[in-house]
Amino acid sequence: MNISIKSIIMKKNLLVLALLLCFCNSIHAIESISIQQFGVKPDNSPALNKTNLQKAIDWASTKGAALFVEPSDEPYPMDGGLILKKNVSLIGVNGPTPRGTAHPTKKQPVGSVFKITDRNNVFITVETGTQIKGIQFWYSEQSIKKPEGIIPYPATIQVSKTSMTQGVYLSCLTFYGEYLAMDFNAEQKFPCELMVFEHCYGYPLSGEFIRINYCYDIPRILHCHINPAIQRFIGGQCSRSVVDAVIARKTFAYSINHTDNAQLIDLFTFGTYGGILLDSESYGQLTNFNFDCVAVGIHKKGNNNKNRNWQISQGSIIANCGEKVENIHPIIIEGEGHTALSNVEAFSGGNGALTTVPENQSWDFLLIRGDKKLTVSVVGSRMRNYISDKPITIENKLAVIQAVACIDKDEKLYNQVFDSQGK
Repeated sequence: MNISIKSIIMKKNLLVLALLLCFCNSIHAIESISIQQFGVKPDNSPALNKTNLQKAIDWASTKGAALFVEPSDEPYPMDGGLILKKNVSLIGVNGPTPRGTAHPTKKQPVGSVFKITDRNNVFITVETGTQIKGIQFWYSEQSIKKPEGIIPYPATIQVSKTSMTQGVYLSCLTFYGEYLAMDFNAEQKFPCELMVFEHCYGYPLSGEFIRINYCYDIPRILHCHINPAIQRFIGGQCSRSVVDAVIARKTFAYSINHTDNAQLIDLFTFGTYGGILLDSESYGQLTNFNFDCVAVGIHKKGNNNKNRNWQISQGSIIANCGEKVENIHPIIIEGEGHTALSNVEAFSGGNGALTTVPENQSWDFLLIRGDKKLTVSVVGSRMRNYISDKPITIENKLAVIQAVACIDKDEKLYNQVFDSQGK
């Protein structure tokens, strides 16, 4: 009798499990549909794929559906000009692939890959409540060996310029050969809010990976990585001359302006002129970063003393290229507001991937300039490999600065207070 009851219970459990699996599969089928079902195919022309993908997006927008970028051994050729309309998710299978997925016999990526050759149009513009995740963007015609062959493609992903955009999630994206990866410089009359960028990898040949302007309500940039070896397994590493050309553009890998309390965590760049520009109308927190082989690591500005304040901590800067040594500064601060630096170190040296200055050093650790009062606190920071006699260069007589428990280039304690007379 006990065996019979157990058998019945087991059969009921198996039936329930089967029903649950069917239910889950039916939900998946409703919520996510392959782009191939809309006629987006690896063997189509870029124009046809763009037309068909836009039709899929139009269908998904009214339902809040997800479109599945079905993996393939051949990328999807795509023209630009796509609009990711409200409520749509574009989902692929890839996590970030920072050396490139690799076809077994061809120098090209595999998986959920869009192959972009359109030189005239932004690839995709995002509207409110959208998501792009798990996708690779491959600019197959881009030059990564000869600087004169660099193609200035429009942005890969752009915020809408014709409507307010709120709530965009960009995750697990890899860019190969892009010129400008993510352009979120919104129009003042159409600001954006709540933008999230995480686990994104690339090497922008304009030097600009993510730029944000007019983003009210907190933008977040998390765990992003810029390196000229991103497509090592596809086309190889960017040549030294190409990296030098990127640095010569004097742009910043990340830039933030007109934002409320930006949250920036775990950012890396290598071989761009600047690490990050914290522009005049921004404030927030930057932590756990590494800006390697740059001319300027952090350039912080501010246009008032109320809330143009940045808390910057747990990071390192290697400033050694792109300028004559007198113009190489790990950190530049100007304008108004407060900057709190904690456990931020700077050092320099040579690197064969690009052209560094002969001295293989920076000029100083920190440059303070301008003609308005600003305040700076520096705590527990190590300062190495700078040429100047002092780690802090002060060109602003109104600056108020205190450095505590820091270490200078001679590995001596550095504790200094500079009052409003610059003494």
